[in-house]
Amino acid sequence: MTKITAPKMAYILGEEMTRYGMSLILDQWINPHLDTSSWQFFDLSAKNRDDTQDQILTDVVEAGKEIRVIFKEPTVTPTADQAKAWGLSKAWGSPNGAMRRGWNGISISRDTIMVPGVELGYKKPVLFDRHAVGGEYGAAFAETGAGRAVTTFYPDDGGESITIVDRQLSDSRNALVTYHNPLDNVEDLAHHFFARSLSAGVTPYVTTKKTVFKWQEPFWQIMKDIFDAHYKEKFIEKGLLDSCHNELTHIISDAACMKLPAWTSGGFAMVAHNYDGDMLTDLMGQIHRSAGFVSSVLVGKADDGTIIKEFEASHGTVSDMYRRHKEGQETSLNPLGMAYALLEAIDYSAELSGGNTSLTEFTSRLRNAMYSCMQEGKATRDMVGPQGLTTEGFVEAVAAKL
Repeated sequence: MTKITAPKMAYILGEEMTRYGMSLILDQWINPHLDTSSWQFFDLSAKNRDDTQDQILTDVVEAGKEIRVIFKEPTVTPTADQAKAWGLSKAWGSPNGAMRRGWNGISISRDTIMVPGVELGYKKPVLFDRHAVGGEYGAAFAETGAGRAVTTFYPDDGGESITIVDRQLSDSRNALVTYHNPLDNVEDLAHHFFARSLSAGVTPYVTTKKTVFKWQEPFWQIMKDIFDAHYKEKFIEKGLLDSCHNELTHIISDAACMKLPAWTSGGFAMVAHNYDGDMLTDLMGQIHRSAGFVSSVLVGKADDGTIIKEFEASHGTVSDMYRRHKEGQETSLNPLGMAYALLEAIDYSAELSGGNTSLTEFTSRLRNAMYSCMQEGKATRDMVGPQGLTTEGFVEAVAAKL
């Protein structure tokens, strides 16, 4: 059988149960039908990061800048205990931050995956955009005693310095933290969020804690300015602001925690700061059955302005299941999130290469084969209970259907 030629793509190999699951998918769903010789593979396992002293992570970032479409399997960010147990030279940090910075991250888009004919948490799609940079993730901190803390800003243009805080600490033990939130790419985030919300036909909401965290006010204001200038009338024409008095609505993050479980009819979108988005999308995933039913796409921008997209599952390596697998026990891994990400990455590679109808027809058939098995009850145990298929059985069932 003649294989379909797949365009260039960066493929990041992960580890543990998800590495095993993706190896089955590649062997049975992808390699029999696609010529993937143009794909560049990178082993981002903790062991290989240690063996290369993290040169592999640098290589991944550089390849992503050039290729602009990346698929990533889940990887382990080792703890100190894991580093010791695995014989690593150090507990390597999360690679995600390096990739987000290296690709000038704008958004981490996490949306519900809707399986036709299968009842999940939300009846209609829910979209979520999380600012890909800034906040607590880049924090500098120290544990201190009583004393004086001063944070001072010195502008690059030689202007006068600004004292952000001059505070006396009276406690004998303190966690002193400093972080910032970049704002230059919030306009890009706003355009990305509102454009795809409009395309999906859902109502947008901006989520912050700006009532208490006054530093979050500019995030909201940029969002509102972009919305009012470029999108408001288009949303009104579609009737997507009927429940919001024809205005963009702000929701306090506390309220968003309550709205997500209540608005199970779906049909809405939220955008938030980095940390709030991380927590809220986990909640969204739990409501929609699990994190395996939520997609995840890092959207960045190359230096020449072209878009970079990295597709991945929104969950981890499923370590507990991998331990059972190594012990020879049956497992039932649902690979939906990973497979969905891989197919989206392949579709984007086709778009970047100028279009490939054969390739997008194949990805559509594979999605339908996966959904069809789920509709027929040929699904993993998280969906149908103890009678569900094993990890290997589900992959085989979809391969047969395809």
